Amino acid sequence: MLTAEDTNTTDRPLRESVRDTLRTRIFEGHYAPGTRLVERDLAAEFNVSRLPIREALRMLRQEGLIRDRSGRGSEVSGLSPKDVEDLFDVRQSLEVLACRLAAKRATTEDLQHLAGLLDQAEHFLAKGSILEAHRANSEFHDAITRIANNDFLRSALEPLQGRMHWLFRHVSDLPELIREHRELYAAIASGDDDRAAAQSASHIGKYRGQFPEDYSATEPQPRNARKKP
Repeated sequence: MLTAEDTNTTDRPLRESVRDTLRTRIFEGHYAPGTRLVERDLAAEFNVSRLPIREALRMLRQEGLIRDRSGRGSEVSGLSPKDVEDLFDVRQSLEVLACRLAAKRATTEDLQHLAGLLDQAEHFLAKGSILEAHRANSEFHDAITRIANNDFLRSALEPLQGRMHWLFRHVSDLPELIREHRELYAAIASGDDDRAAAQSASHIGKYRGQFPEDYSATEPQPRNARKKP
């Protein structure tokens, strides 16, 4: 789990580092839907003033990851079944394009990085480190977006990444997911953009069909977080 020390970076605004840490905690289940996020408590935990906390919460609110509690602070949002369907619709459109562009633009170094992430996922899975395996799988998709090298596409996907990672956390068959990712990697590495686009569409469509109807039952219990009364 990320800690306050992870936000101690000098190359980016503190509010963004705090936002990224809170976002990661949300999609990795440390803050379940309904968990209260109190500015005062977070400021003490991160050892910062309330201003970067307030700004980080504002950005997360814009992403739809948290919501106001009628003047009583903020809480982590959930996703309705319609939200999940809508997210898959947008993800299918944008990620298929990202894979198409990545197939045309990936360098040797890019492909090595993608292959390394898949190796990491398998390594962590073999060790029983499920959380780390999920992180490597999520980073695989994020890396494809970077390789696509389209600023408009990246800016469209960035606000959705936390919720997309949240979806990944509900995939129970990690060996199959990694196998699917290796097939997607092979399609991108082939340089055939039509093949990469088709493989991406098939991959996303498969997991849309397998997504649990009662996904709330697969939510891990929140840790070190305050629940709403």
